[in-house]
Amino acid sequence: KSDKYDPRDVEKLQQDDNWVESYLHWRHDNVDETLKMLDESFQWRKEISVNDLNESSIPRWLLEMGLIYLHGYDKEGNKLFWIRVKYHTKDQKTIPDKKKLIAFWLERYAKRENGKPVTVMFDLSETGINSIDMDFVRFIINCFKVYYPKYLSKIVIFDMPWLMNAAFKIVKTWLGPEAVSLLKFTSKNEVQDYVSVEYLPPHMGGTDPFKYSYPPLVDDDFQTPLCENGPITSEDETSSKEDIESDGKETLETISNEEQTTLLKKTNPTESTSKAEENEKVDSKIKAFKKPLSVFKGPLLHISPAEELYFGSTESGEKKTLIVLTNVTKNIVAFKVRTTAPEKYRVKPSNSSCDPGASVDIVVSPHGGLTVSAQDRFLIMAAEMEQSSGTGPAELTQFWKEVPRNKVMEHRLRCHTVENSKPNTLTLKDNAFNMSDKTGEDIYLQLNRLLESNRKLEDQVQHCIWFQQLLLSLTVLLLAFVISFYYFLS
Repeated sequence: KSDKYDPRDVEKLQQDDNWVESYLHWRHDNVDETLKMLDESFQWRKEISVNDLNESSIPRWLLEMGLIYLHGYDKEGNKLFWIRVKYHTKDQKTIPDKKKLIAFWLERYAKRENGKPVTVMFDLSETGINSIDMDFVRFIINCFKVYYPKYLSKIVIFDMPWLMNAAFKIVKTWLGPEAVSLLKFTSKNEVQDYVSVEYLPPHMGGTDPFKYSYPPLVDDDFQTPLCENGPITSEDETSSKEDIESDGKETLETISNEEQTTLLKKTNPTESTSKAEENEKVDSKIKAFKKPLSVFKGPLLHISPAEELYFGSTESGEKKTLIVLTNVTKNIVAFKVRTTAPEKYRVKPSNSSCDPGASVDIVVSPHGGLTVSAQDRFLIMAAEMEQSSGTGPAELTQFWKEVPRNKVMEHRLRCHTVENSKPNTLTLKDNAFNMSDKTGEDIYLQLNRLLESNRKLEDQVQHCIWFQQLLLSLTVLLLAFVISFYYFLS
């Protein structure tokens, strides 16, 4: 029936395999049960007009309250979905708007982070009997059981008053036996098992200085990272001139001036042959360390890798990684890189442009010995520029002030640390650009030395085995002698 569902949901179901899979997975691949779930979910989506929800759909006082919002990450890198229960009072008049608020945040997240789960933080500190609202809790449970399946990582319940013990026994029956294991009851000591102190507020024993306020909407906490040309002044007002100048003076340790010019590779048919040959030599050094990558194919840029940036551990020595942007439009595309941990990373370039058909290599490296965390995120923002627009720092700053939000392409990347380089990543060793080309003779000599040392090692192993066998034989003989001597005496 065409009036039963929103046609946009039906169209998405026919085109988005991930969405279909999320429903099937939650119903253990039972098609009949999945269809029932889809029917209930799609009717609810049309009833509440989920596809049309925006800030103006929610009363301003509710957005200002700070009852529900997204902020920070747990130790597994899942986004935190905060529900500050002390701000909720049971009131049948406001329940429809509060349900819309939850749907608004979840739909906003689902569109940006397709299929990536969230951790629900039920903050019950300072709550009383007036905040207990089982209808509201049941709706939240249904959101993850029916409306947004596969989006729930866990529910962390903090500082639950004893009055609510009976209430949460009912909640367990709503969740079902499988989902009950996702409930984590915590106090100030246990909550840090799931979320590090940097994303916990002080009343939970954390150090996060974040305080909710509206407007604007709390976004993904992306800020301008450290970079060669310093933070974008218009966006990060807290950065002083001195910080910008000092950032500008610092350079990536392993990249020479000649090689820096090739990180931003722009196609220009009028370049001289000698310059092309020179660039080709330097590019070959970079390509030597590139591995096959997954690619996110956006409308403006193709981005490699598609989802995760892999950094080597301190022991492996592979501290840097690359993001490769390829312009697939006929116009110049401006881009900028932001991160949730701006003090932790250096990015070069972090704010520039890319010519039609050209590619840009962005070097990302941890700064000041700080460690990479799975909670860290990077945001790539891109927008088409007019052909007449300049691409200098001043022009780019002005461009980002004026470009409409709906014209900006966004893509997010997670961070991951591995002991050894994975085959689907781009990594740069600290000395990658300084490696000298080894001749065949050098390699031959090295192989010979390696084989010789290997033979010596084998000989040593053989000697050890022979010695052990000798000791074993002597032990057996000695034991036989002792036994014989004992019988002789007896």
